[in-house]
Amino acid sequence: MPTREIPRDEWLSFFDEFSRQHEGWLVTVEVLTDESGAQLEAHELPLVGITTDKDRNSKTIAIIVGQTIDDHITHTISEPTHVWLDETADGAHQALQIESANGEKAILRFRSAVLPELVDGAVMEPIDR
Repeated sequence: MPTREIPRDEWLSFFDEFSRQHEGWLVTVEVLTDESGAQLEAHELPLVGITTDKDRNSKTIAIIVGQTIDDHITHTISEPTHVWLDETADGAHQALQIESANGEKAILRFRSAVLPELVDGAVMEPIDR
């Protein structure tokens, strides 16, 4: 699985495009720390979006999932240092990893990897029976 780092000066535009492409996709968010290991933050909730500060010295990145009051979760990464995008051999987005200055990693995984251009802007039509 190829992994590429997203340069800091591209974070704002990357997260805007990434959020548009994957809005509503079911995602799982895990948080990895040295102290407590892997903690499940959200399981198969629809992605609302990912945001960051508008300046180059981004102090926070927020992952927002869940579309109802009961399942809405915002996970904020303070002092982010690295953003990596994991892709399948075919180039489909598989996971996003965000690391903070304290070593914590937030990992967003998709329920299934699909090439974004295959679903970007697609609207499912209801099936008449």
